[in-house]
Amino acid sequence: MTIPPATTPTDDHGPAVPYGTPDAPRIAVRGEAHLEVDPEIARIRVTIASRGKDRRAALDDLTRRNTAALDLLKSYGEAVERLETGAFSITPQLKEGRGERIHAYHGRVHITAELTDFTALGELTTRLADTDLTHVDGPWWALRPDSPAHRRARQQAVREAVQRAREYAEALDTTLAALVELADIGAEATPPAYPAAPSGSRMRSQASIAETTAAAPLDLEPQRQRVHAQVNARFTMAPPQL
Repeated sequence: MTIPPATTPTDDHGPAVPYGTPDAPRIAVRGEAHLEVDPEIARIRVTIASRGKDRRAALDDLTRRNTAALDLLKSYGEAVERLETGAFSITPQLKEGRGERIHAYHGRVHITAELTDFTALGELTTRLADTDLTHVDGPWWALRPDSPAHRRARQQAVREAVQRAREYAEALDTTLAALVELADIGAEATPPAYPAAPSGSRMRSQASIAETTAAAPLDLEPQRQRVHAQVNARFTMAPPQL
């Protein structure tokens, strides 16, 4: 039996040429884009604590403080786009000495808020941090996952790839013929949504309930966001005269 020789798959334009030929040379280039844009959202993390001589007292105190914090956050209306309650705990504190005698109970609950109105951010974080037994971390600036900035970066990376390929072709006194492949090798924004809290942005409050003087709002400057996109592109070009 005679086995026919292996053939390369073909298309309407002739045999497939994975690496280009003298009649259809290929150019492989990379296009990149680096943008700096204003953030679209800011996230803060609020930790509410409580303490009591017994479990019920600690729980009641935590419930009261948590409700007050949530009411304050909700009072800012549409400025707070998202509000989520995270981990909750009631932990006994053991008294030093023999045995396992419970000295007190400590409660803790975490709240995450996402804001879009940065003019309200400084006032809100200050009011939260001025509350007894409340910790505030942040803000963390970010872009939305569907931010137009990501689209602009990807499009700019593609345009740069095309421009590079044209410049190579022009150096050979020829022109591009067709796009063979375009591969997206990732687009990302930095910093991540929850990096380590920047220096000076962590606010802690253990103020006395009797303290009535309101703290001045913090002046928080939004951190510019960096958006990076890369593409790999391959083109064919008209055969140059070398």
